[in-house]
Amino acid sequence: MSWNTFRKDYLDYLRLERGLSDNSIANYALDIGKLSDWLSANSIEVTPVSISEETLQQFIYTIAKEVNPRSQSRIISGLRGFFNYLIFEDLRKDNPMELIESPKIGRKLPDTLSIAEIDQLIAAIDLSKPQGERNRAIIETLYGCGLRVSELINLKISDLFFEEGFIKVTGKGDKQRFVPIGSNTIRYIELYRKEIRVHEPIKPESADTLFLNRRGNGLTRAMIFTIVKQLTEKAGIQKTISPHTFRHSFATHLLENGADLRAIQQMLGHESITTTEVYTHIDKRHLTEVINRYHPRKDN
Repeated sequence: MSWNTFRKDYLDYLRLERGLSDNSIANYALDIGKLSDWLSANSIEVTPVSISEETLQQFIYTIAKEVNPRSQSRIISGLRGFFNYLIFEDLRKDNPMELIESPKIGRKLPDTLSIAEIDQLIAAIDLSKPQGERNRAIIETLYGCGLRVSELINLKISDLFFEEGFIKVTGKGDKQRFVPIGSNTIRYIELYRKEIRVHEPIKPESADTLFLNRRGNGLTRAMIFTIVKQLTEKAGIQKTISPHTFRHSFATHLLENGADLRAIQQMLGHESITTTEVYTHIDKRHLTEVINRYHPRKDN
């Protein structure tokens, strides 16, 4: 069996058995592809079943010169998962990646927007154009509900439970969760739906998709990134901002205002509380305020 055959079987397993997203599966495919390409370029004829730890060490040593530690760590993790799958399928008895260490990397956090900067971004939206109302609803939803880009573009009208104050979000691995939605965000979504969306030539397959482009199709991830980039430039904000920045700001602002970390974890759809802790980069001044306000011996 060729590397491509093993890779295809593994990706089918990730999709059908593990329920991973297309983006995650694409990353795993890329990791295995890098390894098989390197083997071909160096005329090393081994299969996933026969490849040794020494050969993999050589590969990791080579890519370490080409990619940053974070990318290197991701490739190592991806390949480790691939060989664990081969063990699971009784194709190997050992994982040759087991003793290969990942480089130590710090947690890289995106910039956080202040509330004033978010208002500044929204004020930069041209509401004289039909896309303006849509873009305002998009930004308000990203920030107001802490959604991932994929969750936003896949949001359905049938997922909106405004009377109950929730939206149903389909996250990674098709796992669904209910996220609270504020009255402001509801108002801007309803404005877009009732004033703009109803007049668009909606394609049948996109009838239930909330946010649409001018041709009546659902928006792409790239389009959301473009909208955010253009607004950032127009607002004159000198920060590296992506759609994920709003999710990060959502969690950080909730935490700074006293929200429970477990509640934030549920709203973000994180399986582990450790993942949510990435968002807790609140400044020391705020931490001091928390101690002074809540600790029982604050006056001692």
